[in-house]
Amino acid sequence: MTTKFDIYSMTKEELCAMAEELGEKAFRGKQIFGWLYSGADSFEDMTNLPKSFRQKLAERCLLYKPVIHCKQVSRDGTVKYAFRLADGEIIESVVMSYHHGYTICVSTQAGCNMGCRFCATAVGGKARDLTAGEMLGQIMVAQQDLSCRIGNVVLMGMGEPLDNLEQVLRFMAIANHEEGFCIGYRHFTLSTCGLCDKIKLLADKNLPITLSVSVHSPFNEERSAMMPVNKKFPLEILAQTLLDYQKQTGRRISLEYALIKDKNDSPAHAKALMELFSDLSYHVNVIPVNEAREGFHKGDKESLKRFLDCFTRAGIAATTRRELGADISAACGQLKHQVKQKEIEK
Repeated sequence: MTTKFDIYSMTKEELCAMAEELGEKAFRGKQIFGWLYSGADSFEDMTNLPKSFRQKLAERCLLYKPVIHCKQVSRDGTVKYAFRLADGEIIESVVMSYHHGYTICVSTQAGCNMGCRFCATAVGGKARDLTAGEMLGQIMVAQQDLSCRIGNVVLMGMGEPLDNLEQVLRFMAIANHEEGFCIGYRHFTLSTCGLCDKIKLLADKNLPITLSVSVHSPFNEERSAMMPVNKKFPLEILAQTLLDYQKQTGRRISLEYALIKDKNDSPAHAKALMELFSDLSYHVNVIPVNEAREGFHKGDKESLKRFLDCFTRAGIAATTRRELGADISAACGQLKHQVKQKEIEK
């Protein structure tokens, strides 16, 4: 059986080329692109296309959006989705409401192979990469469900975005297109555990996105115990890679730091972090750890303030991530785990 193309993963230019290949004028591709991002649910909905062309498209292409398997709504308005994909895989997305509009946290893989010890997504490993269309579908379905326009995207859901870089770049390009979602590149944040070889490839694209890097410890032995990626790309290599990225793109880096009680929350950790990245322009985003795995616990407000004050006194911007959706398992991987457990128990 011939595998169908995921039409949502195709750029406007590729759709125009396909139209010509199927015996139509190139402008038909532009019409298809318009229909995709105005909510068409089937090729039959594309009423300005010839019927014979619609039949060819149906034979050649897959027109499928993620299906809401379940969702949870927090008291603060945060919405957590478990989406079921065409092959049955479950992925997650979170939509957060801020004063400046709606932000969606998008998954880039079904599962993850990075093995970070405090992350619920890492428990089952990676099933597969998502296509650009499956990433776009998360935005489409969420917007339709909430009757809102999403204007900001954080690639911080399930998976390591740089481990699926080709599809992630395609996703951002289509979402950025003025006839797509028209989301400016400056409204994208890409989070990585620190795949330095892929950071270099991303730098070559020179996109004005925000690069967010999970650090979590300034000491190699400690970071390697939490994040296996550190064994391949230790902190010294990461620091130099980020400096090179910044020189090439001119963009300030966001350093993510999951604060864990009695493990990485001391002033000595803060001082070592500042020394490690002394040549870098960065912002520290401190995240009280989600207690998804055994042995990781949140500290109290005093220890959080003490840690933040170390950076403030040094003139470095440091903030605490606003905790949204705490009452609905909004942390990455938690809802999928609950869904799988219920299926096992049936």
